[in-house]
Amino acid sequence: MTTPSTAASLWRDRRFVLLFSARTVSVLGSAFARVALAFAVLELPGASPGRLSLVLACQALPQLLFVLVGGVIADRVSRSRLMVVSDLLGGAAYAGLAAMVLTGHAPLPGMCLLAVLAGTATALFAPAMTGVVPLIVPAARLQQANGMLQMGTNTSMLLGLAVSGVTVAFVGAGWALALNAASFAASALLIRGLRVTARPRAASSGWADLRDGWREFASRQWLWVVVVQYAFVVAALNANVGVLGPLVAEQHLGGARAWSLIVAAQALGTIAGAGLAARVRVARPVLVAVLATFPAAAPIALLALRAPVWAVAVAMFCAGVSSDVFAVLWTTTLHREIPEEVISRVSSYEWFGSLAFAPLGLLVAGPLASTVGTGPALAGCAALVVTATVLALLSPQVRAVRAVRAVAGVRPPGAAAPPRERKQVSEE
Repeated sequence: MTTPSTAASLWRDRRFVLLFSARTVSVLGSAFARVALAFAVLELPGASPGRLSLVLACQALPQLLFVLVGGVIADRVSRSRLMVVSDLLGGAAYAGLAAMVLTGHAPLPGMCLLAVLAGTATALFAPAMTGVVPLIVPAARLQQANGMLQMGTNTSMLLGLAVSGVTVAFVGAGWALALNAASFAASALLIRGLRVTARPRAASSGWADLRDGWREFASRQWLWVVVVQYAFVVAALNANVGVLGPLVAEQHLGGARAWSLIVAAQALGTIAGAGLAARVRVARPVLVAVLATFPAAAPIALLALRAPVWAVAVAMFCAGVSSDVFAVLWTTTLHREIPEEVISRVSSYEWFGSLAFAPLGLLVAGPLASTVGTGPALAGCAALVVTATVLALLSPQVRAVRAVRAVAGVRPPGAAAPPRERKQVSEE
């Protein structure tokens, strides 16, 4: 279990504190942007649902298209510097959006371009973030560090979503977007203090780097099996949270207030789950992570059955707990099993695969509900989560990957070297 001294030692680690603070501030601002961007677009002259969908699509699509490029870049340059550049790019994009909204001059092409830049910044940041953690945290404390980072992220997201509506109402969507831009700038300033240099490596083309990353990804059955599993799971979850759940809430549960309670219960569950995941010790982390996916089907099934709000909220809380148990065990396994020099590229393939069907889930949910009914559509989503998870459990490697106990002087295969052995990492 995580002892107080273990947690305290991480809080005494300057670089971990900088990374934790940067992520907390940045996610808080991003939570503001989720609400602010939607209301900013809808408040503009000539606003329509179609315009909002277009702007949000321009933000989401680059996150999928450019994440592989982000993985290649992150394994070639200093990951901390790439994170700084990504934050500055995202901050500039949101500052531009804020200026457009505040001045009332917001042409659709301009907003779409800035949304693309914001999405690109996320695509560049995510693989670098995955790769930088094992460079600054000793292998023996990776699970605790990932749990603490996840808890900080979830708490910030919950707080940001809770106060974003009030902020938009009192100061306007434009100023809320400006606060998000400021949060990106603050994150860049904090990450700048990490000063993690790039690993010396032989010159190679970007295509060769992509092939090497794919080879590392495809050679591990446990890795690609779970990614395929989550391609379907994420599609089902997106359909539920984005379309089908709100439809059921509107039709049978009392509307937006009921759905807000259900979503808040899930958010609280993720905070509790991150704390639990930092402490749990399991022999087979990938197996437990996959098993932790099953609770995600429960609230979807209860919505299909038109269960009372309290029952769905309890199920969503449990799903939130289990989702973070999955996230922490999964991320820690990646850090320990994937060689440090390719981890950002492997992570980018993991991101790409897991999100591959996410837009499709949103796209088909509405027409499917209209054709067969909301209840059967939700039942299909729950069945998809269960079926994908059962099939993933058939993989021998998913069941066989074992946690490696940290022993003094011994480093797990594929794990990052501790700081004293990393000549490529320096404090400037």
